[in-house]
Amino acid sequence: MALDMFTPASSVLAPEFFTQIVEDVIEITLATNNVLIEKESFKELAIYLERTVPILNEFNKKDTGHSESLNNAIEILNREVKTAKQLTMECTKRNKLYLLMNCRTIVKRLENITREISLALDLLPLATLDLASGIIEEIAELRHSLQRAEFKAAIAEEEILEKIESGIQERNVDRSYANNLLAHIAEVVGISTERAALKKEFEDFKSEIENAHLLKDQAESIQMAQIIALLERADAASSPKEKEMKYFTKRKSLGSLTLEPLQSFYCPITRDVMVDPVETSSGQTFERSAIEKWLADGNKLCPLTMTPLNTSILRPNKTLRQSIEEWKDRNTMITIASMKSKLTNEGDEEVLHCLEQLEDLCVQRDQHREWVILENYIPVLIQLLREKNLDIRNRALVILYILAKDSDDAKERIANVDNAIEYIVQSLGRRIGERKSAVALLLELSKCTLVRDYIGKVQGGILLLVTMSSSDDSQAATDAQELLENLAFSDQNIIQMAKANYFKHLLQRLSTGPEEVKMIMVSTLAEMDLTDHNKASLFGEGVLSPLLHFVSDGDAGIQKVAIKALRNLSSLPANGLQMVREGAVRPLLDLLFRHISSSSGLREQVAATIMHLAESIVSQGSSPTPISLLESDEDALRLFSLINLTGPDVQQNILRIFYSLCQSPSGASIQTKLTEYSAVQVLVQLCEQENQNVRANAVKLFSCLVEGGNEATILEHVDRKCLETLLRIIQSSNDLEEIASAMGIISNLPEDRQIAEWLLNAGAIPVIFKILPNSKQNDPHRNRLVENAVGAICRFTVPTNLEWQKKAAEAGIIPMLVQLLDFGTTLTKKNAAISLTHFSENSLMLSRPIPKQKARFCCFSVPPETGCRIHGGVCAVESSFCLVEADAVKPLVRVLEDPDPGACEASLDALLTLIEAERLQSGGKVLAEANAIPSIIKFLSSSSPTLQEKALNALERIFRLPEFKQNYGPSAQMPLVDLTQRGNSSMRSLSARILAHLNVLHDQSSYF
Repeated sequence: MALDMFTPASSVLAPEFFTQIVEDVIEITLATNNVLIEKESFKELAIYLERTVPILNEFNKKDTGHSESLNNAIEILNREVKTAKQLTMECTKRNKLYLLMNCRTIVKRLENITREISLALDLLPLATLDLASGIIEEIAELRHSLQRAEFKAAIAEEEILEKIESGIQERNVDRSYANNLLAHIAEVVGISTERAALKKEFEDFKSEIENAHLLKDQAESIQMAQIIALLERADAASSPKEKEMKYFTKRKSLGSLTLEPLQSFYCPITRDVMVDPVETSSGQTFERSAIEKWLADGNKLCPLTMTPLNTSILRPNKTLRQSIEEWKDRNTMITIASMKSKLTNEGDEEVLHCLEQLEDLCVQRDQHREWVILENYIPVLIQLLREKNLDIRNRALVILYILAKDSDDAKERIANVDNAIEYIVQSLGRRIGERKSAVALLLELSKCTLVRDYIGKVQGGILLLVTMSSSDDSQAATDAQELLENLAFSDQNIIQMAKANYFKHLLQRLSTGPEEVKMIMVSTLAEMDLTDHNKASLFGEGVLSPLLHFVSDGDAGIQKVAIKALRNLSSLPANGLQMVREGAVRPLLDLLFRHISSSSGLREQVAATIMHLAESIVSQGSSPTPISLLESDEDALRLFSLINLTGPDVQQNILRIFYSLCQSPSGASIQTKLTEYSAVQVLVQLCEQENQNVRANAVKLFSCLVEGGNEATILEHVDRKCLETLLRIIQSSNDLEEIASAMGIISNLPEDRQIAEWLLNAGAIPVIFKILPNSKQNDPHRNRLVENAVGAICRFTVPTNLEWQKKAAEAGIIPMLVQLLDFGTTLTKKNAAISLTHFSENSLMLSRPIPKQKARFCCFSVPPETGCRIHGGVCAVESSFCLVEADAVKPLVRVLEDPDPGACEASLDALLTLIEAERLQSGGKVLAEANAIPSIIKFLSSSSPTLQEKALNALERIFRLPEFKQNYGPSAQMPLVDLTQRGNSSMRSLSARILAHLNVLHDQSSYF
């Protein structure tokens, strides 16, 4: 039970009190990995708290008496640790948006905690306690660090808060401002930018701040309401239906007639309606620019009252400004609503005039565009594309483009109008001005996934775009080419592009076009989402040669895009192998080595391309003439050394390259080289990386090197901290493959007592136990994880260390191992059986003798305890590890039917522990009841000599018992006779001896 934060001073020095504080510190340290905001600040606090642990442990050992000063210090420390724990937990569970809005408060609370802990350390009566000099120095240094500690919100978080404050202050109601702001927030706090995800997060944010306990602070309540009002303008914050309902509710309340401005709206100087009204010291209001010019011209008196002015006082008249804005919005809303009918019921000149007015309104403000969309202008504008008048069609295309720009809602509304895309595509075949407007609109529409398929399905659309991409008009050609790139994210569209001879056109332009066209074409290859078929087709058409030429001889711009194109195409293993055969590796490696200090984008693309090539090497399987990726040991060393010289994007790709190479036909050689390059030391450090992708790939490669690696090298670099890191990864990672690899490292580490002790002290057994499933799993990573977990358990079940076995048994490991005999993979079954064998070897020693019964009246005597059939005493799963009590016999017998000899051998070893020494009679009966003996006889014909020999030794003992000799002897005779002829010398002799038991051979046979 946790100790109360306000434990009285008289009891604070109880040992369990120190223990509780230490446990809280450990919980905080683990929880900091999961905080949603201010990660670095929380980690810094955790480091400070961890430094208090040895200090507390030292005080726990001392007789501290009844020092009031010490009690006060420990009370403060306890209070602040609990405060830190509560804050940390809040920051792992609360809504991300809410935490971001309160990041300044959070860092302030962290800073207060450090100040209070520093105060607690200052109260420690160091002079009266017999403390080591090192502890006293650590306390002084820690106190000094805590006093100087400063926590600040991250720069990105501060930027967002400043934008929010600015938006609220300036009453910014633009949808684009809110969209950009919400997208920025999503990036900083790690939320998907998909509309559904953003909307859910925003709704959770509103729910969070509506809770009563969050609204006690009136200032916070007002602030949060303003933030909601600002962010609600974003597309993702409310659905189009919600916006529509809100808009029409307001518009219907306005009436249908526009209003003249109030007299107070006019500036007395300019006689125009004011935009930024400010009040002077005379109490009169003017347009800011007008009164500033009045004062700049040397005037000292108010233009209306002619009283002296204080030129330093110009106060924004927010109330008047808001009234003016509301008047303008009201009139504009009514104007927009009234114009739509004129577009369908008037002549061409009136329609053009309305379109011009509508375009002006759309250009003026984002909010006007939204009102136009909500008034359902889009279907009307689409119908105007059927008009004969070129100017009307062109103006309608321009307005549609303005509406669609940066609005997914408008894009989808356009796509959902019947035949809309067909009408727009038809404009591609008309005069140059209309073509340019149409392709610009289609390019904007193609940014919405829903619309891309519509465009590709229009008959002749792709062909027109391919033709336009060769146009003399550079802007139209560029837009058409970019649109084709966007359409290439759909397989159906790529098929249409192929029919339009786009790829041949592209390859021709790569060779003959001007430099700017080559750049566009290579960019298309780089961005195109190609099917494997089209990737293969492009390589068949000869695209590799020009791309490699650009990599070797092109300028920096086209070189970078060419590498990106190669990365795209090389993801098909067959293409990757062709690239390796045609010498692509050398120029790519040279680029990577040459550009260590260049832009990370180029290095990342090169490393990712080489990574694809490495994966293609693995795909070649057991080819008679395997292809090698790295030509020399020097290349391998230089490539691996880049891990310490590059950023996370390149690091993770290099790690994936070597992981793939370890799986290739030359994998053993690569592993040896990596060991020689001190790779283990580097990987141990990378396992502590903040970047999850780098860490996960480092763990995977580390797992490869540990499996069958050099034991001395591994033991040199794997210490307690490394093992604790691996266990933390297993507990906190969301990547199942990373968890399985971390468990694989633990499973395959050398059998070393120190490693086992470190793991036990770090709580490895309960961590591993949580991994083990209760039913069969089909996921390969999950199966590998369980295999590794059961392999790691073997480390703690060695029969020579009874203490370890007891800890494992008390954790409930034995029943879980028994379950895995039925549900696990072959390797899992094998390792489970090995551990059960280890446990069973100590069962006889641990079986508790049956207590003797004292003579009592028979009516009241307690029934005597019954002894175990195998061990004779009182057995239990957790105390004596008895296989019979664990119901393990039948599952072990079922494993004997497994096709894998290793699993059968491990299971047989476990079963044979039941018939050792004097347990032959009782154990034999248990094996017979479980139908194990026929399976053992089958092993006489196994292809595994080890299994044959174990079966022979077992049967030699079993057949000493007459009943078993009689029941099973006949079925064993023929396999035994076969072994006397085909087995090795020891098996021939043992087979003959068993046959003699069975009275098939006499004792003087020449087989002995």
